[in-house]
Amino acid sequence: MDKKKIYKIGVIPGDGIGPEIIQEGLKVLKVVSEKYEFNLDFIYYDFGGDRYLKTGETLPDSAIEEFKKLDAIYLGAVGHPDVPPGILEKGILLKIRFELDQYINLRPVKLYPGVWCPLKDKTPQDIDYVVIRENTEGAYCGIGGNFKKGTKDEIATQLDLNTRKGVERCIRYAFSFVEKRNRKKTLTVVDKANVLTYSGDLWRRVAQEIGKEYPSIKLDFAFVDATCMWMVKNPEWFDVIVTNNMFGDIITDLGAITQGGLGIAAGGNINPEGVSMFEPIHGSAPKYKGKNVVSPIATISAGGMMLEILGEEKASLTIERAIMKATGEGFIKSLEAGKMGMSTSEVGDLIAKFVEEI
Repeated sequence: MDKKKIYKIGVIPGDGIGPEIIQEGLKVLKVVSEKYEFNLDFIYYDFGGDRYLKTGETLPDSAIEEFKKLDAIYLGAVGHPDVPPGILEKGILLKIRFELDQYINLRPVKLYPGVWCPLKDKTPQDIDYVVIRENTEGAYCGIGGNFKKGTKDEIATQLDLNTRKGVERCIRYAFSFVEKRNRKKTLTVVDKANVLTYSGDLWRRVAQEIGKEYPSIKLDFAFVDATCMWMVKNPEWFDVIVTNNMFGDIITDLGAITQGGLGIAAGGNINPEGVSMFEPIHGSAPKYKGKNVVSPIATISAGGMMLEILGEEKASLTIERAIMKATGEGFIKSLEAGKMGMSTSEVGDLIAKFVEEI
């Protein structure tokens, strides 16, 4: 008898509602792993606001070395009302992304059946695309500073760094993703090349060069401001979008609200050659902490994404089908906190049950 495959998963519940939603994600992952006969070895870490307030420590270098031995990381939410903004985000989230070279941020924008959409007359057939965001360069590198800070002559700089290597590997991943997705066979490069001419030119040149290796894929270019309009007016135009770090950060939140809100939107921080991290894209929502009223679907979906990247595609698809059954057949009334018609844990139970039955 063959030994079951074992995946080592680092679990960081984090702050606020993080532990509650991670608990439901783990519930579903345990059920689907039993169904498809593989093992998940969960290793728990307490990094977050509470630990920082006690110890002054965000994420030690020793943890990064431990993370490198994992197969993936499953994250709840980071953000604590008693910790100034930026400390946990930079000290934990960005440190993991940069140190583990998770250079792809993968954000499916998909409207599930039964989920309310704020765009009039748009259906699940219209909203089903993916945003690939460069995740380790751009304005998020932290290169810059202040001169004469606190005076009337203060100057603040923040360098938008784009390397040939960083742009090329991101665009190459995007072309490969379009090919595997095999839907509209279209890649849209989003930039602001009419104003940000140097970085925009680099992204466009690299895309055109790599595009020659993929003759069956249509290559489009769009300015980020126009893209925001089309994501609202004509989301059905898109298949796969690739863009830089800052633009990707902004447009994926716009995409999330068109698919029903942050309660359903999941994301992956991908190192195709290393360890990736998966999370809901919403925050820690401290005002709902411990109330058992928030949607865990984004976290459950992030777990499904994790399994797909690990190669367990049948398990991943089963989780997605279970979510679609829960939303499409009216079991969940709303994705808003306190309005779902059931508790956080009851949603987790429901989706776990559907995973077993499908």
